[in-house]
Amino acid sequence: MNPYRDINDEEWQRVAPLLPELRPRSELRGRPLANTRSVLNGVLWVMYSGATWSAMPRKYPSYQTCHRRFKAWYESGVLKRVMDQLFGAASEELCKLMEARMRTHVSAEQKSVDAEKVPAAAPPAYSPAAVKPLPSSPFAYTSPFKHAA
Repeated sequence: MNPYRDINDEEWQRVAPLLPELRPRSELRGRPLANTRSVLNGVLWVMYSGATWSAMPRKYPSYQTCHRRFKAWYESGVLKRVMDQLFGAASEELCKLMEARMRTHVSAEQKSVDAEKVPAAAPPAYSPAAVKPLPSSPFAYTSPFKHAA
């Protein structure tokens, strides 16, 4: 793959309609919304570089913002469509690499379903060697080495 670069204006024009429209906050309190194009560039940087979210360069919005939007775009399928539009066939590889890196949290219901599917414990593949019983007194121990007298 080629080294990563931020998306250019022509690429942005192609993918901008695919991204969901963010509604401005009704109250004018808090931090203003981050620019969607710079968030997308940050997400693509993490996907392409394989680095952790917290290692993102400062030219992108905060890694928490980028990660939050990444999760929303991934779960809604938007990210897959954007990747297909930008990278074509290479998008499959990038998506698979990112999926492999993602942590998945298993719900309690899923754990109970998985526990029911687990078969009974299989017999051990080997049996340990027979163990000699310990002597009743520590003074009854005889050394395999000859004592010098």
